[in-house]
Amino acid sequence: MSNLLSLLHQSVQNHAERTALMWKQNGQYEKLTYREFWDHVQSFAYALQDLGVKRGSKVAILSNNCPAWTIADIAIMMCGAVTTPIYPTSTAHQIEFILQNADVEAILVETDALAERVLSVATEALHSLIVISSANTPVHPGVQTYDAILKRGQQLFALQGPQTEWTAITDDELATIVHTSGTTGNPKGVMLTHGNLFANVDAIREFLPTYPDDVALSYLPLSHIFERTCGQFTMLTNGATFVYCEGLPKITDNLLEVRPTLMTSVPRLFEKIYDGVMNTVREGSKAKQAIFRLALKVGKQQITAPTFTSKLLHPLLDKLVFQTIRQRMGGNIRLLVSGGAALSPTIGEFLKIAGLDVCEGYGLTETAPVIATNPYNDLRIGTVGRPLLNLDVKLGPDGEVLAKGPSVMVGYYKNPEATREVFTEDGYFMTGDIGEFVDGYLRIVERKKNILVLATGKNVAPFPIESAITRSPYISQAILLGDKRKYVCALVVPDFVNLEKFAAEHSLNLPTVQLIEHPLVKALFENEIKAQLGEFANFERPKKFTILPRELTLENGELTPSLKVKMHVLQERYAQQIAAMYEEQPEAAAI
Repeated sequence: MSNLLSLLHQSVQNHAERTALMWKQNGQYEKLTYREFWDHVQSFAYALQDLGVKRGSKVAILSNNCPAWTIADIAIMMCGAVTTPIYPTSTAHQIEFILQNADVEAILVETDALAERVLSVATEALHSLIVISSANTPVHPGVQTYDAILKRGQQLFALQGPQTEWTAITDDELATIVHTSGTTGNPKGVMLTHGNLFANVDAIREFLPTYPDDVALSYLPLSHIFERTCGQFTMLTNGATFVYCEGLPKITDNLLEVRPTLMTSVPRLFEKIYDGVMNTVREGSKAKQAIFRLALKVGKQQITAPTFTSKLLHPLLDKLVFQTIRQRMGGNIRLLVSGGAALSPTIGEFLKIAGLDVCEGYGLTETAPVIATNPYNDLRIGTVGRPLLNLDVKLGPDGEVLAKGPSVMVGYYKNPEATREVFTEDGYFMTGDIGEFVDGYLRIVERKKNILVLATGKNVAPFPIESAITRSPYISQAILLGDKRKYVCALVVPDFVNLEKFAAEHSLNLPTVQLIEHPLVKALFENEIKAQLGEFANFERPKKFTILPRELTLENGELTPSLKVKMHVLQERYAQQIAAMYEEQPEAAAI
């Protein structure tokens, strides 16, 4: 069996009356069983075929996570068509680029507003637009509602019976075109086949087992291949329940309501959990701080080299200190999967001590996406785990991670030149990441293009330094600069909650823009950065820094959907501040 649809069908047969999808609507949770879910998929596939969607057609989805996203995705593939996700935060220009680049014929959008945005840039090839949640559907040829389309499909399903054409789909047929979020330039359309997706889902199960009793809360965008493969496909092919989060602002409520056993995430969520705990500890009494430090010490002993004392104290201290953290995440978490960016080892270790195992993995859109992951029963903090068993992963002469195997893309859509550039002569995909193996576990050193080559010839890997800087309770984000420059500088984003407390303690009643320029605040940040970087060489430490007045966000175009920093945007937006940090001052000393 090398067809993802076959895996899903088998899961439907084995778990017909179990809950497949769950979501909140009008304050109440709604459910679809696996049997109902599969009927919806087949009905929607009939409706798409009735609209003219055929084998090889490109169908886009422009929506936040919801049941219609999943149903449409699998129905599109059932038709032999190609799902083309578009992030709902995309601008009209970005939507237009993907519609044209991928030759999109039909599109499913979440709202009337998104429908209007699509219509403003609609291409000649686009013949059908389906609106999921519509109060006032745009009057335009080819525009229909999801409910109306599904109803038509259900009528066809009742007349024609189960869909069977999908059983003839081969593993080398295109399943999806996923456009890289891209920190520079226009995105490239990554072509992934049915075989690519099946190979990745099948291999993930070896390291991260999923069971029918599992409940997964999904908050990362399905437009990103990480959540789609490791969340949606992996859960549904194993009979688990896939629950749609109402959105990041509601995630705390949803965790308590759903009480999930599994969740995929990016490190930012874990960083916020860690920061929240540490802030609570700092504000607590001396006695509470002492108990917390003891709990950390005993917890670390218990997971590394248990002693008689740690075995005796751990249950009590765990209940006293860490049980609350687990309860805030619903109390049932058995497995957290982290991807999309590097997880700080400090945070990984803290969460493990707190009884929350985070399996950090690694991959790219081009590899469907997982290349390596930490096995559920053998975590190595500070690594991204072991390569999947069906992949050949090695290091190039310069340490670049190279991968070959059944989950590696066939190429970039309509871009053979870009495709040639990322494959070696013997067929290995070049990830662009520098890595090293430690006892069979892969550790990512840095993104190859992110390594700063100073004018002095010294190489600086930004991530470990940025990660160290953000250990400060006053610093939320840090971005290192210095490529082709004489020294390293940094842009830093404050933890505004703690900064406001500092300001209140020092009677600094100032607007943020003035506050970050105040000598007391600058001195605080200088001391904080200096305190975190003692382990680094002098040339790796920033000689100057600029405090930014607000957080970097996806909405402001500074982060990719996987929350990576768009360096070119920052360099343009803060060009004046960066130029000021690099005014020739040879005597400048490292912080």
